[in-house]
Amino acid sequence: MALQLLTLSFSFQQSPSPHRLTTLRYAHHTIRCIASDPTYSNLVPRRSANYKPSSWDIDFAESLESDYKRENHEMYVKKLTGDVKHLMKEVVNPTEKMELVDTIQRLGLGYLFNKEIEEVLNTIASSKATIKTKKDLHAVALQFRLLRQHGHEVSPDAFHDFKDEKGGFKESLCMDIKGMLSLYEASHLSVQGEVVLDEAREFTATHLKAIGGNIDPVLLKKVRHSLEMPLHWRMLRLEARWYIETYEEEDRKNPSLAELAKHDFNTVQTIYQRSLRRMSRWWKDLGLAENLKFSRDRLVECFFWTTGVIFDQQFERCREVHTKVNQLITTIDDVYDVYGSLEELELFTDSVDRWDVRAMEQLPDYMKICFLALYNTTNGIAYEALKEEGLDVIPYLKKAWADLCKSYLVEAKWYSNGYQPTLEEYLENAWTSISGPVILVHVYFSFGQKMPPEALNYSNTSSLIKWSSMILRLCDDLGTSSDEVARGDVPKSIQCYMYEAGVSESVARDHIKYLIAEAWKKMNECLVHNTPFLQPLINAGINLARMAHCMYEHGDGHGHGFSNGVHKKQVLSLLAEPFKLM
Repeated sequence: MALQLLTLSFSFQQSPSPHRLTTLRYAHHTIRCIASDPTYSNLVPRRSANYKPSSWDIDFAESLESDYKRENHEMYVKKLTGDVKHLMKEVVNPTEKMELVDTIQRLGLGYLFNKEIEEVLNTIASSKATIKTKKDLHAVALQFRLLRQHGHEVSPDAFHDFKDEKGGFKESLCMDIKGMLSLYEASHLSVQGEVVLDEAREFTATHLKAIGGNIDPVLLKKVRHSLEMPLHWRMLRLEARWYIETYEEEDRKNPSLAELAKHDFNTVQTIYQRSLRRMSRWWKDLGLAENLKFSRDRLVECFFWTTGVIFDQQFERCREVHTKVNQLITTIDDVYDVYGSLEELELFTDSVDRWDVRAMEQLPDYMKICFLALYNTTNGIAYEALKEEGLDVIPYLKKAWADLCKSYLVEAKWYSNGYQPTLEEYLENAWTSISGPVILVHVYFSFGQKMPPEALNYSNTSSLIKWSSMILRLCDDLGTSSDEVARGDVPKSIQCYMYEAGVSESVARDHIKYLIAEAWKKMNECLVHNTPFLQPLINAGINLARMAHCMYEHGDGHGHGFSNGVHKKQVLSLLAEPFKLM
């Protein structure tokens, strides 16, 4: 089935003027959930997902505090930054300039040199100087990847020069491992219709997997890392950690770059730790985990998501909003998936749709607690946007939550009726029920800038939200569907395709992986022709898709509470373990 056949129904109404706000809209009903034992109806059969407790308790979050103090190193870091800027001006060779830009970005330092990187890439995009490198596969592939990453119009036609008279890639390229690796990475920036890049991906993957013999150990390490997951799909902050460690092994490493990367990583880590401590106190004060025992307490996991989606240190407020939204999504998802009866879920959906505290009178006690936590937190987020940017964002936030709950209700009805949706029918609902639109709308209004609300209606924005959410959904299904179906949930994409096409689970999983690759092509189209004010949202949408790969590559990282050793290591390396410095 072609993913592009799915319809797009995500839209918003024009926001009213912030000057027309009413007191009722922002009325904040103070509550801390301290009811001793909420009265759950014993007459309603309840399911249990048997979720394990989180691997991280509140003491972990509270104890996180690095010894690294930026002010103690401020002059040294300033000198290192100056050294790198000087280096960027000093390098003349176009290929070496591109390699330097790529290294800076992979070390996690790109945001410190945005202006300099933009100047380099603009020069390369408009210059004919690189024509000399057209027979250098590494240079051509690197140029294509960097320019497309940064929104430049760039054609893949140059890759035809590396084909033979039969139309296939030249076998002699297999000797150029560095060039093959660069081409493999570039192929993941393709859009639909770029057949030469599809062929390049298959050709390079096949030959890179067969590499053996005498090869530089650092290059071999990079090849294996890339084959495990291409750079374009990786969670960038974890990639920075890995690349800093790998760069140390390079014979031609630049000492200033290496040292600056470690200082920056440690600085950002202290900011993350401070935010996580704050979020831990917020979650404890909210009291949902104490009162809704059936739901997942995943505060650290929810915060970890945010470090992948919005990692730049200046977006601290945005990360905290994202953390709150993630944890509320997790709780409400469990209400719909695990605990609520169909009648209760219909009442809860109606209450969220009406966005009125009077509507919650119809709810059972456990849902009242949940609704009021959602209502207060969302109104608080909207208040910050109104106070800081003068934007009334309540209409957008409440619609996003209502759409999410309605999509949850569709799945609850399918489950209740034993209905088997087609894959297309499932995905039309599931890209909303995975919560990507809720996340990205809240993120959009929390950047600390006056983001124009009408931009959410742009076709490019809607496409970004849809395909980012689609990748999130499909990756989630690959990592979680076995557990969810075992406990009796509605069939996921894998089971829908198995039933519809009459194939095995293995074949269905391969098809879902194909759909993920196709969705990435649609996402890549969003990189080009963007206005500056949309760039933070474009970055967040792509990073959300990257986080999906990170969280579900090794199973259900979110649902299992990071019980997997890989996920534990990721959290510790990002949030708890600073680099040792010279």
